[in-house]
Amino acid sequence: MAKQRMLQFVTVAKEMPEKRPPNLRAQDFHEIYREFADAKAAEQAGRCSQCGVPYCQSHCPLHNNIPDWLRMTAEGRLKEAYEISQATNTFPEICGRICPQDRLCEGNCVIEQSGHGTVTIGSVEKYITDTAWENGWVVPIRPAVERAESVGIIGAGPGGLAAADRLRRAGVQVTVYDRYDRAGGLLTYGIPGFKLEKSVVMQRIEQLERSGVSFVLNCNVGTDITFDAIRGQHDAVLIATGVYKARDIQAPGVGARGIVAALDYLTASNRKSFGDDVPSFDNGDLDARGKRVVVIGGGDTAMDCVRTAIRQGALSVKCLYRRDRANMPGSQREVQNAEEEGVEFVWLSAPRGFSGGEMVDGVMVQRMRLGAPDASGRQMPEVIEGADYVEPADLAIMALGFEPEELPTLWGVPDLTVTRWGTIKADFRTHQTSLPDVFAAGDIVRGASLVVWAIRDGREAADAILDYIAQPAQVAAE
Repeated sequence: MAKQRMLQFVTVAKEMPEKRPPNLRAQDFHEIYREFADAKAAEQAGRCSQCGVPYCQSHCPLHNNIPDWLRMTAEGRLKEAYEISQATNTFPEICGRICPQDRLCEGNCVIEQSGHGTVTIGSVEKYITDTAWENGWVVPIRPAVERAESVGIIGAGPGGLAAADRLRRAGVQVTVYDRYDRAGGLLTYGIPGFKLEKSVVMQRIEQLERSGVSFVLNCNVGTDITFDAIRGQHDAVLIATGVYKARDIQAPGVGARGIVAALDYLTASNRKSFGDDVPSFDNGDLDARGKRVVVIGGGDTAMDCVRTAIRQGALSVKCLYRRDRANMPGSQREVQNAEEEGVEFVWLSAPRGFSGGEMVDGVMVQRMRLGAPDASGRQMPEVIEGADYVEPADLAIMALGFEPEELPTLWGVPDLTVTRWGTIKADFRTHQTSLPDVFAAGDIVRGASLVVWAIRDGREAADAILDYIAQPAQVAAE
């Protein structure tokens, strides 16, 4: 009788890949989790209960066929596991590293709910695709038929790249325009290497280039090329710019040297990892070494900032968040990693202003308490009067989220309709905007969100674009 490979969760305990010790990993920007070995990946995948209704799959934005590729892994059929994973997810090796699995697939695992500890889905997903790259199973796209139609994509982040992949598989000619000197968007410049090493992103971009996707980099739409010129060169255009405008606060002392935006700080650090010349880092403005660092915010970007500051050799790193730990929007796994590395979290605290004049030397902090719930059901923070104090700081990093840029104004396209939040208004099924040949996907439509949602939006938008560019041929045939 063949050995039972699945349903091992009763006898086999949950086990994550080994983490490098905090004192070692805090000294570099390499990923902190070691790779599963073959036997361990198969063992952990075999803990899956093969649910009839897999909540892990239904709670994944991409609806990845997780039970099937877990079974293939448990049975040692890794190439099939990769093919199943790749069928629904354009970049499984990236999602396996940076998705908040504790809030998505793993957080809804049935055996987790029954007290046996979740299947380590993200770690197995990462292992499958890393194995695929090592064995040469990830190959350039070679469409069965090349088509004459072309699509221009503005934005080389996860949404734009996912759309480019899907359109090339259909034989469409694809050109991606991006303002940066490297493709990848936040995958390249926003997420630190200890969560996503840059070689992982670069190999995927190289694969797309070898698949025939053209990249026009260092290209600012509205300055280097007009939006109308891009529309004129392509049968359809996809806007996938993401949201990059930092959300700010109005408070005394804002504007002082030493108060910096999170994305500026992370981009400088990532550029240094590429070996780039970064004057704002080299002059000390965006380098945390030897400084008392205070990060303001509670999302995943704040976690990236505090852990980057530790690795740069900060004297101390504190994170201010206006709610408590249970109400923090960032990944609890990331909070734990940060605490292990020496970050101090100051819960129920919010900035009232900054002290120090031209150069910041402290954050004026208001102590908070949680009051009545708001419309969303979350308790609203309330100021505790008379409990203010000053937190010493040589570098204050603002990680308060992102807002969309005013694209209709920047690009000279007044007919491009936006919502009252400034995001592009697009049909939620087709991703079509107020301009019939223009589509939009990702954060520029839904607001700042997860990479996995951008990938889903990009794939959906690509499918809608394929339907759109096929319409003239259908009309001619009739």
